[in-house]
Amino acid sequence: MNTTAVRLYGKSDIRLETFPLPPVGPGEILARVVSDSLCMSSHKAALQGASHKRVPDDVAQNPVILGHEFCGEIVEVGARWQGAFQPGQRFAIQPALNDPDDPHAAPGYSFPYIGGGATYIVIPEIVMTRGCLLPYDGDAFFYGSLAEPVSCIVGAFHTSYHTRPASHEHIPGIVPGGRMAVLAGAGPMGLGAIDYALHSDVRPVLLVVTDVDDARLTRAAAIYSPAEAARFGVTLLYVNTASVPEPATHLRGLAGGGYDDVFVYAPVGALCQQADALLAYDGCLNFFAGPTDPAFSAPFNFYNVHYMNTHVAGNSGGTIEDMKEALALMASGRVRPASMVTHIGGLDCVPETTLALPKIPGGKKLIYTQISLPLTALADLPALGATDPLCAALADILAEHNGLWCLEAERCLLGAATAIDN
Repeated sequence: MNTTAVRLYGKSDIRLETFPLPPVGPGEILARVVSDSLCMSSHKAALQGASHKRVPDDVAQNPVILGHEFCGEIVEVGARWQGAFQPGQRFAIQPALNDPDDPHAAPGYSFPYIGGGATYIVIPEIVMTRGCLLPYDGDAFFYGSLAEPVSCIVGAFHTSYHTRPASHEHIPGIVPGGRMAVLAGAGPMGLGAIDYALHSDVRPVLLVVTDVDDARLTRAAAIYSPAEAARFGVTLLYVNTASVPEPATHLRGLAGGGYDDVFVYAPVGALCQQADALLAYDGCLNFFAGPTDPAFSAPFNFYNVHYMNTHVAGNSGGTIEDMKEALALMASGRVRPASMVTHIGGLDCVPETTLALPKIPGGKKLIYTQISLPLTALADLPALGATDPLCAALADILAEHNGLWCLEAERCLLGAATAIDN
């Protein structure tokens, strides 16, 4: 079987190519990819090529398929897995294999026949034996793609920790009923954090979300309103820290002195310092943002580390259990991270979009790999609909869903868009 896929050959060398897949072995699975959400990590891999820790040294001779936030359907099951998986079953992938023999290897970075930027893939045995092929029971494929970034958010909440007086025990997770701040929290991952904070089993009593962009904060409040948060026992406040003279003092005042959990969602040194200044006794600063500069650092108050028991946590990706939790929350409808998506596109727009990702405003760029479509902002659909019937239909659907991408829009797009050549 042929596949059409986005392959990385080296630094900024990404090619959309059609090539044959090998026969499926007894420990492998053939699958059809339907959706793939583009991640800044793929942009970093594309820029660095073989210098990236997850990309093989011989990528120029043996290119890899990019994309690690994908969802699809199983087509053929190797003999070894026929009792566990069936053709037609939907799936998501946890790309963090944590293989002791090759700890950096991951789908979407390291393998020639598996990655999200493809029409068809062969899921290798290592993914299977590591338990990283996960059944997905939801209706919308795009939620399955968003399971990976949501699992990173879930993992961050579980990575934070606190202590008990007169004990050396570390208690994982945020403080139940505590005070939480999400700094630079109106971007796509910050919105996912708000969603999880409001709708998971462990919730804060106060959630303060900051940003320096009024438009982003307004959109966040329209999606996750203070009134909705109050239904779950959470006081939700949005603050533009560019509009207050002393942000740290102002934010501490909102919490009555400080925060149990502070999440930093942008790799900005001043923001890390602000987060440090917000911590209450036994407060945890969770540095979620991934910097591109390996020398990135910021001052931290070690007087408070000693006398106030403040501390820092962070994670790069989620675990298999985090992914399972994310999939279950989405399948049940409790968490709906459609707020992350601001653009849609087909497989043919992936090379250009991946390389330009930091320059494209908005949130997640959602790719449907079986179709041909230029990268399109959801906000542009009404205007495009004046000459394009499909865009008009999508705009009408989104107008009924608070401007958010949804199952109905996905079905409309997949039913009417031009198929990609295979």
